[in-house]
Amino acid sequence: MSEQKQAQQHVVIVGAGMAGVQTAVALREQGFAGPVTLIGAEPHQPYDRPPLSKAILLGKAEDSAFEIDFEELRIELRLGLDVTGLRAADHEIDTESGPVAYDVLVLATGAHPVTLPGTEGVPGVHLLRTLDDAVRLGPVLERRHSVVVVGAGWIGAEFATAAREAGCAVTVVEAADRPLAAALPAEVTAPMADWYGANGAELLTHARVHTVEPGGPGASGRVVLADGRELAADAVVVGIGARPATGWLTGSGIALDPGGAVTADDRLRTSLPDVYAVGDCASFPSARYGERLLVHHWDNALQGPRAVASAITGAADAPYDPVPYFWSEQFGRFVQYAGHHADADALLWRGDPADDAWSVLWLRAGVPVALLAVGRPRDLAQGRRLIEAAVPVDPERAADPSVALKAAVR
Repeated sequence: MSEQKQAQQHVVIVGAGMAGVQTAVALREQGFAGPVTLIGAEPHQPYDRPPLSKAILLGKAEDSAFEIDFEELRIELRLGLDVTGLRAADHEIDTESGPVAYDVLVLATGAHPVTLPGTEGVPGVHLLRTLDDAVRLGPVLERRHSVVVVGAGWIGAEFATAAREAGCAVTVVEAADRPLAAALPAEVTAPMADWYGANGAELLTHARVHTVEPGGPGASGRVVLADGRELAADAVVVGIGARPATGWLTGSGIALDPGGAVTADDRLRTSLPDVYAVGDCASFPSARYGERLLVHHWDNALQGPRAVASAITGAADAPYDPVPYFWSEQFGRFVQYAGHHADADALLWRGDPADDAWSVLWLRAGVPVALLAVGRPRDLAQGRRLIEAAVPVDPERAADPSVALKAAVR
């Protein structure tokens, strides 16, 4: 795109989380000269989310605002503003304050946490997705209350970790037979289940919540399970997943999948002209893995915006096909994952899962496609490079934790 044309193009970004902010920054880094407007539903200065379940929750930090000078970058911030609709034919979005015209639109609205049916508005029931959520939960941890966490996924484990660090009594309730059931195979999650008890948290599997009953003055509430068991709870924290925040696109004509994600192409373009989608609200086709991926993790919200900015500016024309990556800090362990293991045909252990450090490598036809590392960052770094390069490895050497993964290449 020529500088003259860029100067006339108005890019509007809906969503002021990591994906939206990084899209605006990447546009300027790639020399985009036109006006950029960043619209966020929350009133706060744009902030990073990972500290919400760690430093902010534990009172070690007041906020996690991005250290970005939006004024210097000539990025117009419109915060505390809900976007209610998209009219592609008019190249306008509707907001509470009236329509906003765009030449190019970027959807970066992220995802909403799934609520526990029947608990909306019940006192003492919390989600952990926003800065306000973390601020509300801080006093719960300070008072060392008894806490029931619903869901033993990534966010449930991270909150349980913080609550135990704060001295709370913690019970984690999981409907499946194990933690992280939707994310990892049973043999990999089996050792992770032991982390809960070893750190003073009780993990209940095959446990479905029937009702949550708020407590009265001076009395704890209760979580009643489907089998009749009752758990005392001063607070209930729900972490049972998230769905793309795309309800406002109903009637816009934009293509969504059955789960509500925007179905972007390999340049992160949507089905509507001049509209892109990035981050938690959008899926994209991966040639690397032969399927469409929906990645709800921080790294995707960092990498995708660079691809969107390149497509808008014309700086590059390459498909967006990253090796997904994320990390989680739980129960004193640093857990990292790279790749996508769904189509793997072999699983190799590197180390003893009873130890503090181990990793798992997934192969497809002898080529690494995914790696989970617990306290083995070198495995993650080297494995990620092998996955990106699609380099075959010797399975026997790759399964030897004393052999560096880069030395296991055939």
